[in-house]
Amino acid sequence: MVSRHASAVWQYRNFVASAIKSEIKGRFAASKFGFLWLVLHPLAQVAVFALVLAKVLGAKLPGIEGDWAYVAYLLAGILAWSLFAEVVTRCTNAFVDNANYLKKVVFPRICLPVIISGSALINNLLLFIAMVVILYTIGFRPSETFVFLPILIVLNLAFAVGLGILLGVLNVFLRDVGQVLQIVLQFWFWLTPIVYSVQILPEGFGRFLAWNPLYLLISAYHDVLIYGRLPNWSQLLTFAVISGVLMIVGLLLFRRASPEMVDVL
Repeated sequence: MVSRHASAVWQYRNFVASAIKSEIKGRFAASKFGFLWLVLHPLAQVAVFALVLAKVLGAKLPGIEGDWAYVAYLLAGILAWSLFAEVVTRCTNAFVDNANYLKKVVFPRICLPVIISGSALINNLLLFIAMVVILYTIGFRPSETFVFLPILIVLNLAFAVGLGILLGVLNVFLRDVGQVLQIVLQFWFWLTPIVYSVQILPEGFGRFLAWNPLYLLISAYHDVLIYGRLPNWSQLLTFAVISGVLMIVGLLLFRRASPEMVDVL
């Protein structure tokens, strides 16, 4: 099943690449600052949290020293979250938003999540470059653990795409799914240690984080980008299994519902 979808995407690889390029260009065609907005929005979020919470939480980040420790911690978490949130949100609405396109143009529908993933990955890479520049500016230097970041990005994409395809199919038949997702993401963000560290949580509460898959992923981002240590491979394996299960379930549902989707749209 996975190989069949992969083969279809490969056959339409030029179409996918062209769509990603057109989307990136079209999004900022009339904007004077262009690609800069891709970076400014998440950095503005970091700035708000840093200004409000740096003095409160900055001193409670064990293992990180310096006046800008909290900013560095935030940047790593936002880097991971922004990729996940963009992919899962856009994939959830992909089939609904492209209903007319799906009815008029013949192409494998699985290409839509791939196009979204490619576009989101470019956005995230630009944010990563900005993050590295900021870290250098405030005195943080990358360690050799940076080389594990591509693994984390792949796992992040797999989880987001698997969940996005699942929700995207459901959203075709139950249009409230997209609205509910926005509420869930708001709670999910605050239930994940992005703005705060696990150490400030009440005793015993930390064990509940194990039920949050993004905690496993974002902890790994913090490890390799900020703390300069290897990620917890046991946690990453657990996250990879969850991502794989989500992907399989999403593709199975997509395969079963695909013949009816265009009629419903």
